Amino acid sequence: MPPRRLLNAKRRPREYLTAKEVGKLVEGARSRGRYGHRDATMILVAYRHGLRASELCALRWDQVDLERGLVHVRRLKNGTPSVHPMGGIEIRALRRLKREQIESRYVFVTERRAPMTAAGFRKMVARTGETGKFAFPVHPHMLRHACGYKLANDGQDTRAVQHYLGHKNIQHTVRYTELSPERFKSFWED
Repeated sequence: MPPRRLLNAKRRPREYLTAKEVGKLVEGARSRGRYGHRDATMILVAYRHGLRASELCALRWDQVDLERGLVHVRRLKNGTPSVHPMGGIEIRALRRLKREQIESRYVFVTERRAPMTAAGFRKMVARTGETGKFAFPVHPHMLRHACGYKLANDGQDTRAVQHYLGHKNIQHTVRYTELSPERFKSFWED
């Protein structure tokens, strides 16, 4: 049997989403069902902070400082924890979520007051991608990669991106700069 990576390559043209595609996914989630705001906020937060599905689902309110606009990111897979700034869109979305949802220590909960599971998030993202008529199957890790590629394409320092994503080894971060068109920008300047 061929390696999983080769099977995935046949199904998906790439392993990340563009910023425009993430926006389409957020809007699609917002318009789906009675938990649209929660689902859209989950996608936004996962993308903006490069969170794995399990890191997102484990996010607790004591890690979110809405007053100062900071989120304390706890990485899994032996990653490096960090503190990330949040933008106004995220802060407003999280404030609304806190106001409207059942009180819980977890940021993203189900109607049964349990934390959202990684499997539940994966299914929601896949369904939202299907509803949005993406030409390929969408999965949550594409949001993490989208974050890395966006930061690399914006010209952010590779070491800074490494720490932002919690990578212990820079080799895991270099993949984002390898595909950046910015790498070759000044090669043929006249």
